[in-house]
Amino acid sequence: MPDTMPRTPADEAYDASVFEDRAPSVGHLLRQRIADTPDSTAYSFPAGIAWDELTWAQLGDRVWALAAGLVDLGVQPEDRVSLASSTRIEWVLGDYAIMAAGAATTTIYPTSISDDVAFIVDNSGSKVVIAEDAEQVDKLREVRDAIPDVTHVVVIDPEGVDLDDWTLTFADLEERGSALLASDPGVVDARIDATGPTSLATIIYTSGTTGRPKGVRLRHATWTYQGAAIRATGMLTAEDVHYLWLPLSHVFAKVLLLISTDVGMQTAVDGRIDKIVDNLAEVRPTFMAAAPRIFEKVYGKISLDMEAEGGAKATIFTFASQAARDYSQALSEDRTPGVVLRLKHAIADKLVFAKVRERFGGRIRFFISGSAALNTDIAHWFTGAGLQILEGYGLTETSAAATVNRPYALRVGSVGWPTPQTEIRIADDGEVLIRGEHVMEGYHDNPEATAEVLTDDGWFHSGDIGEIDERGFVKITDRKKDLFKTSNGKYVAPSLIESTFKGLCPYVGQLLVHGESRQFVTALVTLDEEAIQPWAEANGLAGASYTEIVSSLQAREMVQSYIDELNAGLNRHEQVKKFHILGRDLSVEDGELTPSLKMRRKVVADKFKGDIEEMYPS
Repeated sequence: MPDTMPRTPADEAYDASVFEDRAPSVGHLLRQRIADTPDSTAYSFPAGIAWDELTWAQLGDRVWALAAGLVDLGVQPEDRVSLASSTRIEWVLGDYAIMAAGAATTTIYPTSISDDVAFIVDNSGSKVVIAEDAEQVDKLREVRDAIPDVTHVVVIDPEGVDLDDWTLTFADLEERGSALLASDPGVVDARIDATGPTSLATIIYTSGTTGRPKGVRLRHATWTYQGAAIRATGMLTAEDVHYLWLPLSHVFAKVLLLISTDVGMQTAVDGRIDKIVDNLAEVRPTFMAAAPRIFEKVYGKISLDMEAEGGAKATIFTFASQAARDYSQALSEDRTPGVVLRLKHAIADKLVFAKVRERFGGRIRFFISGSAALNTDIAHWFTGAGLQILEGYGLTETSAAATVNRPYALRVGSVGWPTPQTEIRIADDGEVLIRGEHVMEGYHDNPEATAEVLTDDGWFHSGDIGEIDERGFVKITDRKKDLFKTSNGKYVAPSLIESTFKGLCPYVGQLLVHGESRQFVTALVTLDEEAIQPWAEANGLAGASYTEIVSSLQAREMVQSYIDELNAGLNRHEQVKKFHILGRDLSVEDGELTPSLKMRRKVVADKFKGDIEEMYPS
């Protein structure tokens, strides 16, 4: 961390040699990490009711064996190997092994339907697929004729799988590799030595909010840059403990693996969302990354719990929350909190927030939020509670991080400064343009789509609308394609309205703002199934089904009160005039949310077109 607090990105001093001297490839980086800190804990992971650990040296032994196993299966340099699994230690081992073998990881969400799996495996030209379990193997067998290049399927958890000449277990792969290393000890090192900065490391298919997903080609230099950039800022060090639960098939989580390798910190891996709260108490991380929805749900649950307590506890919580927001707001606006505010904040911290921090393990230095916009009120609440949320910004095409707030340079509502050696500029139409080593090589086998977003001189057109303030903080206002114009010619940015509403209403699941070429703005609302149950019991709906709750007059009046509060802060042309509560929440399984929990706007609008039309006069 800098000795003096920089005012702008130009003032941020860092050692440029971290970029000049960085490893040529991920394999080189991992090999150097193992040599530097062989006995330090690299990863911890659940093993039954306890946690097991791997040192960097132990990790290396397993990765080298798996990499040699892939070589033994006939995998050649830059061949693609698909990985279809939830977040677990085997995903980590497999990803490292693929790149150590000189091949390229192609990621597949475990929730993907068979048709999408077939497209990704075939389009990428994958030769081997590492599949988590029987469910993933069944999908592959269902589409086997459509993926003729796949020679082997490696199964992590073989329970329930009828193994045949097309399949082998993860353990089998490791044994084959160990046997090859016994006869040819240098086989993996030779592959690493032959891999360079421009070699293909990864293909990640975009979430596909519209149309077929595109395969983003990311080189080894992409990943080694990201690790070096975060190390240069001093944000993370070898003393940090990272809790990783995000889907590793997504670029946000994937980049965290490479940062961990670069700085040498310990990472606890467990992708089970229902275990997050329990794991935080056990792992006691110093930082964790998450999508905004997680922070929204945590804040909503704590708020509702305090409201249900009532009396003095509710009063104290309201006081503390306001003090936290005011304190964070002052810091974010470069104001020194006054004596009275500092006193209020100290009281709030002692009475409320010290206990909140303990629920997160007691050691959190900061969170990182990405993938979508975070409501500013929620961000101020967490930051004022001593749980800084550093929003960042990036896309699959920029290998995740292009900007990020720093612990020493935080402006709530922004996505921070560009990462070191990244260029950001705003086009005449407001679009955010990005240039740097972390920008993709292009879309796999899709030169037309590449030419649409990547200029000859390396500028990537993000498709996002944004601005840069006087201190160099970048702010994203909306997706360029999501902005719409009402029939009276006024532009509306739906994402900002949706994010604001989520900060107001603790019961909301999703909100879709609509109004393209219409005379006024409307919204589709879903209610969170978990949060709404206690509310229902307190409002005369005890024992009612979810469908009965969301269709009730009480629920409509409750949502209307929050819509009124939302509208009070909007321009007249942005205000939501009518809304409809859907009979269920949106889901990944139904194709309405991406695996990273972003709403597929067009899918939702098309699926519930009738509900939208009913809100407008014929």
